[in-house]
Amino acid sequence: MISDLLLLIRTREGDVKSFEILFKSYYLPLLNYSATITGRREISEEIVQELFYNLWRERERLSITKSIKSYLYNSIRNRSIDYCRRRKFEENSSDILENISSGTSWESPQERAEAGEMERIINRILARMPARRRDIFMMNREGNKKYEEIAAILSLSVKTVEAEMAKALKVLRKETGYRR
Repeated sequence: MISDLLLLIRTREGDVKSFEILFKSYYLPLLNYSATITGRREISEEIVQELFYNLWRERERLSITKSIKSYLYNSIRNRSIDYCRRRKFEENSSDILENISSGTSWESPQERAEAGEMERIINRILARMPARRRDIFMMNREGNKKYEEIAAILSLSVKTVEAEMAKALKVLRKETGYRR
């Protein structure tokens, strides 16, 4: 069997067969490893596929000082943890928007007035966002569409939709001063 180091060297030189061997050797174990971190197999598939895509795209500039196995597992761990952090941030940030959109939370005229003002502020913030980010946000929040549905409609990856939502929520939290 060809060593991982030789496969890496050949991959750097553009040898597709060597890259395929690396891919086939590590794809499933990396997928399973990522899934244990994210808890979502479909997200883990995207994470692993993106890693291999970037590995091929950046093959000539790769500077792997450890083993390829160590490099791949560390990359998957970091990407999976990043996904989990983004997801947690999105879940925490959505509270403000849920409170604004549900009229039942506002009991007094003062609270209704404040909610109306907050809604106007949020609409101004949304108007300044890039169109794709605003569309993704509106499809999710007002259209009640899941990330997978939005990705299919807009021909984007689920990961892109998640990243855009995280950016939208981050801006909203920052500009509204909302703290949990």
